Parts: sequence; C-alpha cells; structure tokens
Amino acid sequence: MPLALLVALPFLASVLAALMPSNARNRESTLAGLVALGCAIQVAWLFPQIAHGNVLRQEIEWLPALGLNLVFRLDGFAWLFCMLVLGIGALVVLYARYYMSASDPVPRFFSFFLAFMGAMMGVVLSGNLIQMVLFWELTSLFSFLLIGYWHHRRDARRGARMALTVTGAGGLCLLAGVLVLGRIAGSYELDVVLASGDIIRAHALYPVALVLVLLGAFTKSAQFPFHFWLPRAMAAPTPVSAYLHSATMVKLGVFLMARLWPVLSGTEQWFWMVGGAGAITLLLGGFAAMFQRDLKALLAYSTISHLGLITLLLGLNSPLAAVAAVFHVMNHATFKASLFMAAGIIDHETGTRDIRKLSGLMRLMPITGTLAIIASASMAGVPLLNGFLSKEMFFAETVFIQATPWIDLSLPVIATIAGIFSVAYSARFVFDVFFGPPCGPDVPKPPHEPPHWMRVPVELLVLVCLVVGVAPAWSIGPMLAAAATPVVGGTLPTYSLAVWHGFNLPLLMSFVALAGGAVVYLLLRRPLGTGRLERTPLLHRFDGQVIFEHLIALLSETGRRSRRLFGTRRLQWQLLWLVVVAVAGAAASLWATPAERGTRELLPFSPMFAMTWLIGCVCAVAAAWQAKFHRLAALMLAAGAGLVSCVTYIWFSAPDLALTQLVVEAVTTVLILLGLRWLPMRSKDVVQPARMRLIPWGRRGRDLLVATIAGCGMAALAWALMTRTFPQSISPFFLERALTEGGGTNVVNVMLVDFRGFDTFGEITVLGIVALTVYALLRRFRPAIESMALPIQQRQQVDDGSSDLLNPRRAKDSAIGYLMVPAVLVRLVLPVAVLVSVYFFMRGHNAPGGGFVAGLVMSVALLLQFIVSGTEWVEEHLRIYPRRWIAIGLLFALATGGGAIAFGYPFLTTHTAHVHVPLLGDMHVPSALFFDIGVFALVLGATMLILTALAHQSIRSHRWADEQEEKEAEARAAAEAEAAEAAATGGTR
Repeated sequence: MPLALLVALPFLASVLAALMPSNARNRESTLAGLVALGCAIQVAWLFPQIAHGNVLRQEIEWLPALGLNLVFRLDGFAWLFCMLVLGIGALVVLYARYYMSASDPVPRFFSFFLAFMGAMMGVVLSGNLIQMVLFWELTSLFSFLLIGYWHHRRDARRGARMALTVTGAGGLCLLAGVLVLGRIAGSYELDVVLASGDIIRAHALYPVALVLVLLGAFTKSAQFPFHFWLPRAMAAPTPVSAYLHSATMVKLGVFLMARLWPVLSGTEQWFWMVGGAGAITLLLGGFAAMFQRDLKALLAYSTISHLGLITLLLGLNSPLAAVAAVFHVMNHATFKASLFMAAGIIDHETGTRDIRKLSGLMRLMPITGTLAIIASASMAGVPLLNGFLSKEMFFAETVFIQATPWIDLSLPVIATIAGIFSVAYSARFVFDVFFGPPCGPDVPKPPHEPPHWMRVPVELLVLVCLVVGVAPAWSIGPMLAAAATPVVGGTLPTYSLAVWHGFNLPLLMSFVALAGGAVVYLLLRRPLGTGRLERTPLLHRFDGQVIFEHLIALLSETGRRSRRLFGTRRLQWQLLWLVVVAVAGAAASLWATPAERGTRELLPFSPMFAMTWLIGCVCAVAAAWQAKFHRLAALMLAAGAGLVSCVTYIWFSAPDLALTQLVVEAVTTVLILLGLRWLPMRSKDVVQPARMRLIPWGRRGRDLLVATIAGCGMAALAWALMTRTFPQSISPFFLERALTEGGGTNVVNVMLVDFRGFDTFGEITVLGIVALTVYALLRRFRPAIESMALPIQQRQQVDDGSSDLLNPRRAKDSAIGYLMVPAVLVRLVLPVAVLVSVYFFMRGHNAPGGGFVAGLVMSVALLLQFIVSGTEWVEEHLRIYPRRWIAIGLLFALATGGGAIAFGYPFLTTHTAHVHVPLLGDMHVPSALFFDIGVFALVLGATMLILTALAHQSIRSHRWADEQEEKEAEARAAAEAEAAEAAATGGTR
C-alpha cells in the first residue's frame, strides 16, 4: 500500500461515513474500525523495512520549482506514531460503538473521527515541512469539531473554541518557524532539514526559528503557559478524550520536538525553553490533578503533567533522555487511553463522573475496577508495569545529568515531587471510586458492568501495560530502538530495559515517590471528602480560562471601538479611503524611487482611438452627473464607458479580454439593476437650504479631484510600462509551448487552464465561497427600503423609474415599462444563448472563448428568464440548482488535477489525445477540457446563485410594497366609510 493511501483512506472513509443514514451505527463503526485496523496491519507489515534505520519515501510532484512536492516519509519514529494513531484508533472505534447513544448523530461523529485520523497520519508521514503544517492545522480544525460534537452544550462550544484558538494560533507560529527553517536549510524537505542541524544552530535566525517552532509545539501539547485549554476540552465525548489526549492531538507537540530534536537541540536556548516549560508543566499538572472532582478532569491534568515529563526529557539535551521520552510516549498512550475509557464506562453505567458521589464500585463493577486499578498503578509508576520503567529512566536522567550545581540538585527534587503527585492522584482515582462504602442515592443510575465488547479495548491496553512491564526487552525493545534511532540522529546510546537494575538512587526515588504519594493522599483525603477544598489551592487565582476569556473580550471590545471610530456604513466613504490610501502608497513609492520615461518607440497618433476614449470619458462623467437625477440613465452611461474598454482591448489585439469584459459588463449591469430597487429614492420636490445645497457640490468636487488623480496615476503607470522594453519577457515561453505542451493555440486560455491552472483553481474556489457567502447573507437579510415606508402619493412623486424593475405587473406605470423586452422573445433567446455558450466553450482552447465566458453567457440568458417571467415560473419550468453547479465545478476541476497525480504527474498536468468520434471524425481532446468544464459549471452556478438571490430579495421587497399598498388602501377605504357613516348619522340626528 503506498504511503499516500494511508493518509487518503481515512479521509475517503470520512466522506462515506457522513453519507450513511443516522440509524446505521453498526455500519459506521464497522467502516471506521476496518479502515483503522486495515491501515494498522499494513503499517505493522512495514516494520521489517524500517527496523534498522531505513526510510521509506513516496514523492508526488506538485510544485517542484518551489520545492513544494507532496512527500510521504516513514521511518521508525513515524512508524511508532502511526501504530499509536491507528491501533488505539481502532480500539476507540470499538469502544465508541457502545458508548455513543442511538440518539446522537453518529455518522457525524465517525466522519469527524476518521477525518481527524487522516490529518494525524498526514502530520506523522509528511516529509515536507509545509505539508506537515497543513495537516497540523487540519488536526486543530477536526479536533474543534470533535470537542464541540455536543454543540448544544455551552461547555462543549467554549472548550472547542478555546482549543481551536490556542492550537490554531500556535500553528500559525509554527508555519512562520518552518519558513525560517526552510530558508536556513535551503529546502523544506525533512531529510534536508534533519541533515542541516549544525548549519541551523549556527545561523543568526536560529533563536527566531526555535521560538516560533516551540510556540507551535507548546500550544498543541498544552505546555505552560498554554496548558489551560486541555481540561476544558473534556466536554467532548469520552471516546474523543481517550483518543485525542492519549495518543494523538496532545502528542503532536512532543512529536514535533522529538522529530526536530537532531536539528534544534544541543543549545542553551533549547535547554532553558524546553526544559523549563516541561518542568513547570510537570509540577503544575500533577499538583492540580490531586484536587479535581471530575474523573476526566483528573485525567486531563495528569495528561498535562506527563506531557511536561516528556518535554523535560527532550529538553535535557541528552540522547539517553530522548530515548526515555520516546519510551514514555508509548507507555503513556496505553495506560492513559485505558484510564479514559474506564472513566467513560463509569460515567456510562452510573450517570456521573463526580468523585464525591462515587464509592465502593469494586463490588458492583469488579472487572472494570481491576482494569482501572492496574492502569492507575502504571500511571503511578508501580513496579512490574510499563509506567514504572519509563519513570525509572526519567529519574536516572535527572540524577546523572551534568550541569550547574543547583540544576544537578533541583532536577531530582522536581522529579521526586512530581512522582509524589502522580501517586497521590492515581490513588484518588482508585480508592475514592472503587473502595469504601457503596454509592449513595446521588448516583443517577445503579452501577453495573458494561457490555463485554465495550470493555475489550481496556482489557487489551491493560494487557500491554502488564506485558511491557514484565518483559520489556522482549515485547517492546525492537520497536523502541527503531523509534528512537531517528530521534537521536541515527546512533543509539547504550541503555537497558531490564526490570531490575539493583539498588540505586533512581530506585530510592521511586520508593520515596510511592510512600510520599500515599502520605499526601491520606492527608488530603479528609478535607477532600468533607468538601472543604472546593478549589485548587494557590492555582485558583491564576485560572488560564479566565485570562483567556478576558483577553478575547478585550480584543472584541477593541475591535468594536475601532469599527465605531474608523468604520462607516456608507460605501462612498469606504471607496474614498481605499482610493486615497492607494494613491498615497503609490506617491510614496515614486517619491522614494522616481520613475523614468521608457525608451521604446511610440506608435503614431490615432485620431479614431482618441475619439473612442473621448466618448468613454464623456460617458463616465455623464454617468456621475446623472447619478444625482436618474440612476437608470447613469447605469446605461457607465455601461457605455465599459464598452469603450472592450473596444480598447480589441484595439490592442486582446480579443479574449475584450470578450470577457463584454460579458462581465452585461452581468454587472444586471447586478446593478437588481440592486437599484434597494436604494432609497431621491426626492425631486423637497427644497433644501442654500448651505445644504452647497455640501453635495463640495463633495462631488472632492470626489472628482481624487478620481482624476487616481486615473491620471494609472494612466502614467500604464504609460511607463508600455514605453519600456523587457529583454527577458516571459511571453516567448508561453508562445512557444502553448501548442506543444498545452495542446492549444489560444495562449491565454492555455495559460489559464494549464500553465497557471492552479491559480485558476484557487480563483474559482474563492468565487464559489463568495457566492455561497452572499447567498447565506441574503437569506436572512431584509433591506430597509426607505421609499417603501413612504405613503403611496409621496412614493409616486419621488420614483425615478428604477423602482419597477423586475416587476412586469407594475412596470407599465413607468417609463421603463415601455422598454422591457417581451417575455416570449426572451424565452426564444434562451436556446440561442445556450448554443452561443457552447460555441464559446468548445472553441476556447484554440480561439477566443473558454469556460469562464461561456458560463457568464449562459447565466445572463437564464437570468433574463427570471427578469421577464418571475422566479416562480423559472423555478417551475427550469430546474436550476446553482449550489450543485458550484459543487460539480469544483469536483471536475479537482478530479482533473487529481487524475494527473494518479498517473504520476504534477497536479493539473495537461495530456492530449486524438480520438475518432462517429460522424464528427478525428478530434483533438486535451485533459484541460475537463478542467474548463469545471470552470464553466462553477462560474454558472456562482453567478446564478448571487444574482437570483438578489432577484428574490427584490421581488420580496415588491411583494411587501404591494401588501403595504393594499393595507393603506383598505385603511383609507375604511376611514372614508367611517367618515361617510358619521356624516350620515350626524345628518339624521
């Protein structure tokens, strides 16, 4: 199985899981379990190939000129994490099958779960740093969805938002650090970076890269001071907590530090930053865990402490400490996943996780209790369990490190105190829950054992803890050696996995930790049991969540004040500042570097071209003038200026641009026509004071001055560019290769769908997102139409003709009604427009045209049907689904690029074929044709979605106006009838 398939398969399964019915919990869990188990078996099968320091690679060309190829790389360390991600993932899937309620949206759960698994595999197997950061951020996104799975709960929403904010911000810092590392090493390939450790550490930018990378690692692995988000993530379902906080999400930070250990370690900066953060986190998490009331909160803070232990080991700049860190990563994943699942079983079968309500469960849940006791003992470091072995290695490294005297003394003390805390909170998990008197009436459900298969994952993980603890060299030795070799740079230090090393100082520290932890637990048991300690001592004053929420509130308030200070709802002011800033920036650039006139020979003066532009200028000025009196006339004049631009493109031999500009002008005209109805109508009869009449003239003079400066500046820039010669022009490159490599003679179209196809793909993606955003906003938007609120008589006095657009019934009362095209004629135009659209599409690769122009032509033709026939008729007779067109377009474009990758070529590489079609003969078919189909479909869908959304709003506004007229007429008729009745009654009297 290719390495890329190990990453892609969970994502594909995620899509399938999302499409399954909500009542198919067995099928969804079976799908997720088979994918995880199948990939785990395949990874395990690859162990002999990487066991002795070998590396498996798969490279897919993407942007080789920029060093951005898709590279998947498997060495011993990546193999270890793949087994943790997939193996524990398969067990969590089996556990979740029985944990999740039938009322939960299970397809969504397994879809998010599989997508997160794919993102994790992408990080672990990435052989390119930029690629790794992409998957890194995907893990933040999918963990956000998993933590907030129960989105009806406020704590889940807040925890998910906090996790995404902290880890997402850290991911941005990591991206910056990776860019610096790639700049120093000269490549983003992981192999090149790992071989450039001496160069990177000696570079002046090393501290910058180190800080940025560590920010990404610390935020993801919840290291101080970013530890506060992890306990709040416990609002997720327990299967999510067991997966994210034992083997995947929180391990990514230590994975990154271990992966880059050969490059970044060995310096004082690394020692103080990594070792210091790890030591503080180790003590802070262990101390807070002792005082938690919730089982999952206790495990969350213990996870923080153990992550601090791993980080401290990596910060000691010792190869043997790095081996111990890798060993503890493996051990922590097993006992912590089993403990989270045990806590979930307790919650599932009793209805609570509150330690104060739980007691004596050993009598009612003996098997679960035995499993939890063994896993807790492993977490506490009891001998003959796997946690004891890695903790012994940790104690040994703190004892035998050689540094300054106070560090030599303080590190063993810190390690021993952390061990005491570990024993104390492990004892709380065991004795307060499983021993003592039976549970009281506060427990919502009578406790009992869970279904057998729900307990099987816990049993397997606890079995691993026992086997590794009793026979470590036989069971885990080869895997630890294979995983630690890449971390330490290829040469393993001498170490022993024996259970007994004799009486020594690390063993004494273990006994002190066990005894001290028991004493601390006994001292805290009474006040904890009586409820006198409701908050964590000392630390409750420094609640990270409170600080985070205050910071978010401060940023939000700052944003609101800035918006009130600098923002405006008037589009005119926004455009004014935009143009002024652009002009100021250009003037500053020219002031710093004056531009000189080019030496290129000028073409002879053309009176016809000058006359054309004189017409365009007149149209532009007249449009600005008419905007005050008649908006429809201003729109037509603006369209005349756009037509002059089209003629200019033709004049300069750019027919593709001219055709595109012409169709865009048509679409823009329709767009503004739809928007005219929303604008407030101008009053013609209201007499304003002289001072108020001077204000518009001053504003128009200012706008004219700014527009003149900006226009002259653009003209000067165009003049400066066109009068220069460019000896190294890129035009010959495209002219020579358009036909031979792109399969088309229309160079512009070949550039868009082949040479710069990736840019086009990004542009159509943005266009689709914009269309969906406009649609979503307009669904709930109700325009405040000032003219609609006026009485009927006043509304008729101020109407400038644009108010009856898109309403044929009312259009007969205004001037525009006599200019409207008959509906029958517009319907006959539709098939002709479709034929023209197909013609432009088919000729686009060799002549002016293409998918973009064809999509716009088709959308204008369809929109005309809306204008003359109304939305109800069109939606009844023409089944148009714009959102589906957008999806189809993106899928076509993506499939075209993916097809090239499937055959071993870079993304969107064009291939041509000559096929014989009956009746048509031989045809030249490039693969770019299918990419252009995607462009056509997306442009059509996006344009129709935006314009029809506007049309629906306009028609809705007309209906509201009609209803208001009817209400006013009824009220007036009722008033007249009442007045007549009163007059008649008065006359009678």
